[in-house]
Amino acid sequence: MVAMPRLMLLDTPSLYFRAFYGVPESVTAPDGTPVNAVRGLIDMIAMLVRQHSPGELVACADADWRPAFRVAAIPSYKAHRVAPGGGEEVPAALVPQVPVIERVLDAAGIARLGVPGYEADDVMGALAVGAPGGADVVTGDRDMFQLVDDSRPIRVLYTARGVKNLQVVDEAAVTARYGVPGRSYADFAVLRGDPSDGLPGVPGVGDKTAAALITRFGSLQALLAAVDGDGDLTSAQRARLSAARDYLRLAPAVVRVAAGLPLPALDPALPARPRDPAALDALAGRYGLTGPVGRLAEALAWPS
Repeated sequence: MVAMPRLMLLDTPSLYFRAFYGVPESVTAPDGTPVNAVRGLIDMIAMLVRQHSPGELVACADADWRPAFRVAAIPSYKAHRVAPGGGEEVPAALVPQVPVIERVLDAAGIARLGVPGYEADDVMGALAVGAPGGADVVTGDRDMFQLVDDSRPIRVLYTARGVKNLQVVDEAAVTARYGVPGRSYADFAVLRGDPSDGLPGVPGVGDKTAAALITRFGSLQALLAAVDGDGDLTSAQRARLSAARDYLRLAPAVVRVAAGLPLPALDPALPARPRDPAALDALAGRYGLTGPVGRLAEALAWPS
């Protein structure tokens, strides 16, 4: 039986933000344009391909970094990241690099996908659960731990310590770190909250209490049923959960990835050669990317 190719999914915004802050802004194109994020991301992709040998690769994007359906449910969702003039607050030196990244990926032939109205998280979730050969999700976002499933298998390659020091997160790793399996991580995250996304959580419920409650009742839905019934809860827990009922009803739609979103046709195969060699050469020359593009070519085993 022929093994199905394993799919690698890149949380592209997470990676280019990490590259931007990890590579000095003094790294510029010949004309002085900052290209630290571009160079860093290309080198990250080359390293990931070399170290993990995926059979398929998709760079997932935020077509909407703060979707309306999430803001409608929890208005504080990512509100602290909104720029004064609207839109996402992004460093000025990074803004012009994002289109360059997209052009380089397109010229190289690396599949790139964003879906209108959804975040990269949702795209990764939909692609991961539909990947017949399993998937590796490369991200610095803990929310993606909800996708971890040894039976599929889906893992997270967690970048919190950098791409050179990836943490391979499977079900055992999620359980060891949080006390819940991957399939319960979203419910756990709803209870605990996440200030980085503007999710308040339930006041007085931290990591340990959230894990204990989800472990005891199995799911957020069962926990809420226990609040209304005779579940084994302390009076303080019952009061806190009752007070947060509206939040607990709405937050799951914010935290859980929309894995059922419609996906367009996509060819995730690793490119055997650049899709547009002339365009890639021109981009490499204009932006001083000859080294990173060469390392990517080597990792992808392109012909000389």
